[in-house]
Amino acid sequence: MTIREFSPMQDAERGPLALTVVRQEHSLGAAQDLEFGLDVLGMAKTGRIGPTLRLYRPKPTVAFGQRDTRLPGFEAAARACRDHGFEPLVRKAGGRAAAYHQGTLVVDHVEPHTDAIAGSKGRFSFFGELLAQALRDAGVQAAVGEIPGEYCPGEFSVHGTDPDDGAHQVKLIGTAQRVVAGGWLFSSVIVVEDSAPIRAVLTDSYAALGLDWDPATAGAVNDLVPGLDVPAIEDAVLATYARHASLRYAEFGNYFQDA
Repeated sequence: MTIREFSPMQDAERGPLALTVVRQEHSLGAAQDLEFGLDVLGMAKTGRIGPTLRLYRPKPTVAFGQRDTRLPGFEAAARACRDHGFEPLVRKAGGRAAAYHQGTLVVDHVEPHTDAIAGSKGRFSFFGELLAQALRDAGVQAAVGEIPGEYCPGEFSVHGTDPDDGAHQVKLIGTAQRVVAGGWLFSSVIVVEDSAPIRAVLTDSYAALGLDWDPATAGAVNDLVPGLDVPAIEDAVLATYARHASLRYAEFGNYFQDA
């Protein structure tokens, strides 16, 4: 399976998928970062941009799922987030609450596609394995699959195993997908550094929501491999992508301003 299977560029004569990498050097703000992903999807589905990879480090945010908002404890959970310095937001995609901050790397992969719905499950499987491979290349014992008690549980979460304790596994990457007529957005959040604030805000917000989970499953890459940081994981992700696509780089402001 290759990325090209999820791209309109199916003609073998065209060679590898051309993917534009855009590094967003500064957060636009918690809500603006989340909304801009949908803006980029709009640019793709209307043909203003081609396949694009947007990478950025977000402000402290807890992104709740739509189901969370219907629970009686949602307002208390939102207050708990603010008390911890995280902004509570509600995302369009499904799932439960997920937390991230400057110690995480968000990877938004957007592509125009004439039949985006057809490959939706395949994208979860493929990109979960791609990201797990990137972590393995960086020295992490990573694999795809839900672990018992994880926050925002998902079949295609990426988890890591403690090299000193094989029974201890932590969720490292959560993925979500938005599919519209004409395109798709696949968003991944990689927790790389400073897991303690994420554990703390999830503990209080999940308690307010009345949801069971195991705080020991919330961790970061450098909990398992000390010394790894966001730039190192970004390099590993791009190196893994480069095995499947032809990467070119563009400046954030100019690329989207010209779209």
